[in-house]
Amino acid sequence: MNELSPDLTSDPIGWALPPWTRAEAQAVYDLPFNDLLFQAQTLHRHNFDPNKVQLSRLLSIKTGGCPEDCGYCSQSAHHESGLKASKLMEVRHVIAEATKARDAGATRYCMGAAWRNPKARDMDAVVAMVEGVKALGMETCMTLGMLDLEQAARLKEAGLDYYNHNIDTSERYYSEIISTRTFADRLDTLANVRDSGIKVCCGGIVGMGEEPVDRIDMLVTLANLPEHPESVPINMLIPIEGTPLAEAKPIEPIEFVRVIALARIMMPKSHVRLSAGRTAMTDEMQALCFFAGANSIFVGDTLLTADNPGEDKDTLLFQRLGIEPMDLETQ
Repeated sequence: MNELSPDLTSDPIGWALPPWTRAEAQAVYDLPFNDLLFQAQTLHRHNFDPNKVQLSRLLSIKTGGCPEDCGYCSQSAHHESGLKASKLMEVRHVIAEATKARDAGATRYCMGAAWRNPKARDMDAVVAMVEGVKALGMETCMTLGMLDLEQAARLKEAGLDYYNHNIDTSERYYSEIISTRTFADRLDTLANVRDSGIKVCCGGIVGMGEEPVDRIDMLVTLANLPEHPESVPINMLIPIEGTPLAEAKPIEPIEFVRVIALARIMMPKSHVRLSAGRTAMTDEMQALCFFAGANSIFVGDTLLTADNPGEDKDTLLFQRLGIEPMDLETQ
């Protein structure tokens, strides 16, 4: 990477060249807040329309009963969250929900299943969902747990545009959150997705008790992948009763905005998605996130099993900020 200038405030376009070191990322993260936002917004404007935000909708196609023990997740069979497991949703129901999402302005439809990995018996239905949503003229995204290369290739053939598989946190802190799979397992799935030709959607969660250096290391890992993820969701933990992280201390809002800004600077051409946790954010905090480079959100009342601001609230906020939804041609 190009060496940072001594005052860290000149030529922001030249910064965003991999590989990044932790020291370089830390230096950017620690900038005075106004300087950090200026650099992030400069890069954002260089690559995107600053007043357009991409809208996605997320549907849980199979809820609960997951064998993984992710400490943040209400869908884990290891936790007493009160969530009942469901069977895989029927294809026709998924297509009907996607149609409503498209008609409400969503351009990308994301489908999530609480699995460690998809079983062979489920793949025909999953493929039919991808094909059906794709036929509606929407971008398709799925998150189904770990994938092998053969599964990824089949999803690509069906027309899947994006696959979401978050690394969640830093490699150092990962074992504090999850014990049933490794950080390397996550990276293997990302490689299978990329090798199949599917675009990668990969980010993480902050506010899980990690240190600021873990947030930085998480972004360093993402920015140093062979290619930057096309989508980078940044989630703020929603503490859920019955999970090990139910009492986690919330991340301070300014620190969260710093994470968004650093993600934008390190991955300037990626869509940075303001994901879970928006119900706990003020309008002003969300506005700062958009200024820091976030340009994608989930719309709808729920994200899998967690609450999300409804479309009416998002529409009103967009009107106040002069933001418009992206159309599919400009994403």
